[in-house]
Amino acid sequence: MSISPRKITRRTMLRRTVGAGTLAAMASRFEPLLAAPESRGFKIGACEWSLGAMSPACFDVAHQIGLDGVQVSMGNLDNGIHMTKPEVQNAYLAATKRTGLAIASLALTEMNQVPLKSDPRAAKWLDQSIDVCKALGITLSMPACFGNGNLDMKATKEIDEFIRVIKAVAPRAEKEGITLALENYLSAKDNMTIIDRIGSPAVKVYYDVGNSTDKGYDIYTEIRELGKHNLLCEFHAKDGSSMLGQEGRIDFKRVRQAMDDAGFCGWIQLESAKPNGVVPDYRTQCKFLKTIFPEK
Repeated sequence: MSISPRKITRRTMLRRTVGAGTLAAMASRFEPLLAAPESRGFKIGACEWSLGAMSPACFDVAHQIGLDGVQVSMGNLDNGIHMTKPEVQNAYLAATKRTGLAIASLALTEMNQVPLKSDPRAAKWLDQSIDVCKALGITLSMPACFGNGNLDMKATKEIDEFIRVIKAVAPRAEKEGITLALENYLSAKDNMTIIDRIGSPAVKVYYDVGNSTDKGYDIYTEIRELGKHNLLCEFHAKDGSSMLGQEGRIDFKRVRQAMDDAGFCGWIQLESAKPNGVVPDYRTQCKFLKTIFPEK
């Protein structure tokens, strides 16, 4: 599979706008950690909204489970996109010190209601998320594109606007070393087409193995293809209504093999089923994932 149907690739476009040496320096800031498969380290976290506590208390829940950290939300309209407020940022940072856990990344979950493809408020939040990432000491901002924000490649005007907004923010993200991580229901090929058009090494794919399985994509092939082009940055782990490690659709040992072939290691966030409660079920699934994705 080629990167996209376009003849001009992302890397070619970048070379036309910056020198090859400058391109290499820029791209190196966004490279995944590469090492021999036996020495690769992974971190297992969970999404704040999956932990049942959309507040700094999510870190106490994560600590009970035995997680390494949390993917936090930027907030919603009801709380005024609260992560933009210094007092809220400080409360979350205090929670990391209290529990010894990490903030893994930032998710702009309200974009599922207020779409980046059509609403100027979402565009403002994306720009603000760079400042939030800097304040929290993290390097990944994930604009979510589900619900009202769902992307359809046939809706060309919406795709054009989505690309325009991210393309406008991407240079600042590059400068600050922040990755803009696209999560949506699109295939790997369609995401690569969008990233080609944006033309920035700061834009990558946030890969959700459950969402992609729901859509019928070959996740093992997609992971390898995205890795070939250095477009993977973080993962969501879920498998529909099945708990991970039980009989489900996804073979996580094959996922690990695909990640090794892709040269990926880093954060994997639980966003999975918890029929018996978040603490017992996520503790079980965390232990399962760590047998396949060890810290060292």
